[in-house]
Amino acid sequence: MNAKTFVLGAMLCLVSGLGNASAAAAPFAGTAPSSHAKNTRTPTPSATLVPILTPGATSTPSPTSTPAPTSTSSPTETTPPAPQPSPSPTPVTSAPTVGGCPALPADNIWNTRIDGLSISSLSSSYIASMGSAGLHPDFGTVWNGAPNGIPFVVVPGTQPPAPVSFTYADESDPGPYPIPSNAPIEGGPNSTGDRHVLVVDSGACKLFELYSAYPQADGSWSAGSGAVLSLGSDALRPAGWTSADAAGLPILPGLVRYDEVAAGRIQHALRFTAVVTQKAYVWPARHYASSNTSTSVPPMGTRVRLKASVDLSSFSPANQVILQALKTYGMLLADNGSNWYVSGAPDSRWNDSDLAALHLIGGGSFEVVDATSLMIDPNSGQARQP
Repeated sequence: MNAKTFVLGAMLCLVSGLGNASAAAAPFAGTAPSSHAKNTRTPTPSATLVPILTPGATSTPSPTSTPAPTSTSSPTETTPPAPQPSPSPTPVTSAPTVGGCPALPADNIWNTRIDGLSISSLSSSYIASMGSAGLHPDFGTVWNGAPNGIPFVVVPGTQPPAPVSFTYADESDPGPYPIPSNAPIEGGPNSTGDRHVLVVDSGACKLFELYSAYPQADGSWSAGSGAVLSLGSDALRPAGWTSADAAGLPILPGLVRYDEVAAGRIQHALRFTAVVTQKAYVWPARHYASSNTSTSVPPMGTRVRLKASVDLSSFSPANQVILQALKTYGMLLADNGSNWYVSGAPDSRWNDSDLAALHLIGGGSFEVVDATSLMIDPNSGQARQP
């Protein structure tokens, strides 16, 4: 796992075009640790926008997902997960919840099905740039001595706030943040990676997310950047702003959570990474982290889905829930990192051996969709419902 920094720039919001990609399943080659990188962050002029959930993360540290495409084998969990209901492709009208709060409104783009959208004309080139490697679950039980995935903690409204200082204060929401002193850190307390800290204030239903977070001896925290989001709001970051993630998006709404899988349904899009991204972003993303101007590589915010033709019958009930979500809701490109790494929250109940079978789904089994028809306002995450 590597550390990350951000690229700031004049943010150009593109419209996803409409193409096709071939289906090819890559054989299972073992799992790898989390990995998503950031490019060097440099300030630039202001951007012009062109229209175009509660896991058991109470106080357990967690692993880092950071840069570059490194791939080493991950641990195996021998205890099978509890039986899970078969997944349903039929969306529900209520929003997913976390800590008793909505994980964004039901009509938010994260919670909107995209299985009926047109394929982007740039799909073939984007998919080719991300390669044919198998889907990698960047979450599980334990990796390198720390919980594997991006953890979060739910706190009551009475949680005392802690002062927070930011390296990139110009694009961070000022503190204080209600962070407990023992909040789980991605990669664990000794991590040299992304060190995300995610906190849900269940009293105010607000989400606080930090990147590169370090607790200080005086009870305060220092971080690279931070973002505060009302979980009942469709508001986006200001155009061109980062968040605790490279794409300027919230992290928690895109995580695979064990409790959702055990319940038999994931009602939202997932978060994933790619090695090479474009110096651009598309709605609902607000920020890019690249100097690459090629239109053959995906911008931040690119929405992909698993092809409807992919047969899920040979997968376990748990993996079918995850894969069905990828057919119905897809996933959003949110960070630089290893290709086809999908993010989730760590949980001791995951079966790592079972999750590893997701590698059988190759990159060619995905297609890029054009989500612009769902956009109501380029500065809002609210989406037209299909």
